[in-house]
Amino acid sequence: MIVGESAKKIAGALNSINIEPSSIDAILITHEHSDHIKGISTFSKKYNVPVYANEKTWNAMNVQKEKIEKCNIKYFEFNKFNIGDLCILPFSIPHDAADPCGFNIFYENKKMSVATDIGHITTEIIDRLSNSSFILLEANYDNNVLKCSSYPYSLKQRIAGPNGHLSNDIAGKTISYLVEHGLNTVMLGHLSKENNFPELAYKTVVEQLMEKNIENNSFNLSVATRNCVSQIIDVS
Repeated sequence: MIVGESAKKIAGALNSINIEPSSIDAILITHEHSDHIKGISTFSKKYNVPVYANEKTWNAMNVQKEKIEKCNIKYFEFNKFNIGDLCILPFSIPHDAADPCGFNIFYENKKMSVATDIGHITTEIIDRLSNSSFILLEANYDNNVLKCSSYPYSLKQRIAGPNGHLSNDIAGKTISYLVEHGLNTVMLGHLSKENNFPELAYKTVVEQLMEKNIENNSFNLSVATRNCVSQIIDVS
């Protein structure tokens, strides 16, 4: 789960879909940026939830680490490990963080993937995402909106750079390719508040699918909401 909001807000969101916060088995950390870990220490301590991150990421989260119970500090390497009935496989992603990663999550014969904060798509990422039933994929910004935004030029360069974020256009191209390799459900996530719009991200991806003659009604595409709980995806 992403803990970039306050622990109170996260707990409220979970309760709104009838999930007890204390029933969460683990928190997986992709990287140490504040929009991903803001509520980590409070949530973990209040609900006694283990937190999993790789060594370099933990080293970049010293402030949060000091507030988490030692028994709930868990390390992983870039190979498979288990949390309950789930098998987790982290994979490296290009982003300006200590050691950022995405995740493949396996349950029975299903594979789900989480891939956000990606500066560019690599062959390894494509390999990791292929044959996923569901992917949460970043569609952070629209090229034209970013160019016209109020962000300083240096920040625009960082966002669009090789270790920044993924654009709507590249997300669409990636999805179009992966649909031919087992993918049937995608939620677009990590949309920039300043440099994107949900409708624009959705439209861009649909246009990419149409270019490949992929019927929209045969593919489940949605956009994660910013200020409320997104739709629940059934991947059974």
